[in-house]
Amino acid sequence: MPSEYSSLFLGLVLALIFSELTGISPGGLIVPGYFAVYLDQPWRPLATLAVAFLALGLYRLAGNYLILFGRRRFVFMILVGVVLAQLWNLLLPGSLAEPISLSVIGWVVPGLLASNLERQKILPTLASLIFVSVLTFFLVRLLF
Repeated sequence: MPSEYSSLFLGLVLALIFSELTGISPGGLIVPGYFAVYLDQPWRPLATLAVAFLALGLYRLAGNYLILFGRRRFVFMILVGVVLAQLWNLLLPGSLAEPISLSVIGWVVPGLLASNLERQKILPTLASLIFVSVLTFFLVRLLF
């Protein structure tokens, strides 16, 4: 069984290479590695995506009332992502049947992903995230 550290390390390296070659960040440098760890549990990456989109929606709503750009935008996304991830993990998974794990991956991952979704748009971010995560998932299983 491949270790979580192998996926995180290889995901980081592949995300960096992908980002340098294409100029597109796959959701942040650490996000594809974390997604690769849980690709065999598809509900977890989907729950993380849902929380990232909720954070993005709250950012866009708050942007009507607050001045959010640059570092403020990034910190806002991270904080909202952390709060939403914790609320999600407290409220939702316990209400479903045990085989379906709708837990969010990490605390920071949804906010990083939301920040990238806003910065470089949804389609390029999701396409690159899927590509690098799946590549990491299969390479880790092949190599380790």
